Amino acid sequence: MNVMEVSEEALRAKLRTESAEFQQLEQEHRKIDKELMNFEIHVYLSPEEEIERRRLQKLKLAAKDKMMDMIRRFKTGHA
Repeated sequence: MNVMEVSEEALRAKLRTESAEFQQLEQEHRKIDKELMNFEIHVYLSPEEEIERRRLQKLKLAAKDKMMDMIRRFKTGHA
C-alpha cells in the first residue's frame, strides 16, 4: 500500500465512524455488488436481466461517486 492508499483508507475509516450517510452508502454499494455477482454466474442474460444488471451497475457507481465525493470534501476540510 502506498501513502495515498493508506491516507484514503484512514479517511474511509474515520467517515465510517462519523458519518451515517457514508455508512449507508458503503452498505448500499456492498449490497448492489452482491446482487451483480448473481448475474456473473449466468452465461446468457435475458434482455430484462441485462437491463437490471445495467441499472444496478449505475446505482453502484453512483454510490461510489458519492463516497469519493465525501472523501474529497473531508480531505479539503469542507465536510
